[in-house]
Amino acid sequence: MMNFMLATFFVPTGEQLGWFSPELVLVGTIMAILIAPLAMGRSSRTTVLIALVGIVLTIACTLGVGRTVATEGLSGLAPPEAAGMLIVDNLTVFFKIILMVFAAGVSVLWWYGSAAEEKDAPAFFVLLLGSALGMSLMVSTLNLLLLLIAFEFASLPSYAIVAFDKRDRLASEAGLKYVIFGAISFAVLCYGASLLYGLYQTLDLGLIAGAVLADLDAGQNWIVLTVALLGLLFGIGFKISAVPFHFWCPDAFQGARTEVTTWLSVVSKAAGLMLLLRLVHAFAVAASGAHFEAPVTEALAWVVGILAMVTCTVGNFSAYKQTSVKRLLAYSSIAHAGYMMMAATIFAYDGAGASSGAISAVLFYILVYLFMNLGAFGVTAMVVWHTGSDSIDAFTGLVRRCVWLAIPMLFCLMSLVGLPPFGGFVAKYWLLYALAEQGHPLHWILVIVAVLNTLVSLFFYLRIVKQMMLRDDEDRSAVEAPIGGLALVNLCAVAVLILGFLIIQPVKDCADRYAAHLFVPPTSRAPVLEPEAIQGLSSAVDAVPNAPLSRWNVEP
Repeated sequence: MMNFMLATFFVPTGEQLGWFSPELVLVGTIMAILIAPLAMGRSSRTTVLIALVGIVLTIACTLGVGRTVATEGLSGLAPPEAAGMLIVDNLTVFFKIILMVFAAGVSVLWWYGSAAEEKDAPAFFVLLLGSALGMSLMVSTLNLLLLLIAFEFASLPSYAIVAFDKRDRLASEAGLKYVIFGAISFAVLCYGASLLYGLYQTLDLGLIAGAVLADLDAGQNWIVLTVALLGLLFGIGFKISAVPFHFWCPDAFQGARTEVTTWLSVVSKAAGLMLLLRLVHAFAVAASGAHFEAPVTEALAWVVGILAMVTCTVGNFSAYKQTSVKRLLAYSSIAHAGYMMMAATIFAYDGAGASSGAISAVLFYILVYLFMNLGAFGVTAMVVWHTGSDSIDAFTGLVRRCVWLAIPMLFCLMSLVGLPPFGGFVAKYWLLYALAEQGHPLHWILVIVAVLNTLVSLFFYLRIVKQMMLRDDEDRSAVEAPIGGLALVNLCAVAVLILGFLIIQPVKDCADRYAAHLFVPPTSRAPVLEPEAIQGLSSAVDAVPNAPLSRWNVEP
């Protein structure tokens, strides 16, 4: 009876709360931003400082948690008999660090670009950190219900910050398109999740993965399961901007403020990719534990692989005709999402054993991508602030007008292409190496498609370089950029350079560490209780009205 009461009225321990202290600090930071105007008035710079302090504290807590989970993944905030609501392991620690570092960079950009004229800074940063909290929860769960909540928690603030400038017609249009696509994708995601829950009566995605593979292997419920899995893929594809769920991305990127565009270009896709890796890892664990027939997992791998190939190809070819640098970089982000999605196909052929190499390659890629995109969008933001335009023509003669913007832009663009000696080359090399190492025809096809797309992308990136370096107009004035903004973009340029040839192996070793010892979800239900235990449990249930029997996973 006592055990049942503890399970019904579960209170998390202080140790479990400590595992999720980064999320608690983010919640506290949001509350401080809301309360601060009551005590100190509406000051944009005060709001930014509070946000930066909260970000630093979140990073510190994340590093502390990282030492706790260095050798094993943990789950908590649920009764002992149930699967944990939240997960903390090396993957979540890495993502939270990347998330907060990028949030700090975006906050610095906002300080120099919008703080002087923005009157609603508290609202903006509540939305920004709220979306960060939602993305953190997305990567930190294998609970179907919490996944849906976190997905919408990350999406709703993102819709608002895209359309935050209410006087801008383009921003309002971009926000509307983003909301419509987001609502449709979330509805399809919920439908797929409801089918899975209806079939298996559990919210644990680890158990669902094992049951799905067992049913597919036996040829049962394959139509319903196909629809359900496609529904999940639809929702994740929207977050990643995978084709054909990418239509919102270019319009949202062009209409939103450059700081918002910078934010969505990295963290939204990184969160979706981490969630995709988490799900396919759960399926890989289930497949390796039960030794299902290869066609079951191969079919899933081919679907993800084809989606990845189409995504990077459409992204690169669509960037060809763009005259807006923000739209061009939007299609570039779609292409890079396609490259990173390729890693998800590795799990199907080598099970959980290949997860470490695949996840390590993606983690290294995301780290380099953070600096590449922050630098490229940072330069674009300062050109927009000076000229009022984000067209390629606005970059004419930038090497003369502001060499400390032109050189970082050159470095970041060449890294986005994947040319040596920049970090983008190393990131692509490790990703393609992880694919080629498997030796399966699908992976060789993915390698060839990625290399060909890299050659295609060289053209539209060089358009900007040519405009900056080889064309000039003497009538154009020098670009005046804030010293802090210049420091930020040049720091990003230095980072992509040293990640390309100076500290490759230490960073790769770090990525390997964060890709290992991940949380392994359960793939089968708890053991059936003995008849005597069931009778005792029934008496306890009768004593507590409306007690949820399902949490005990009892089979009569």
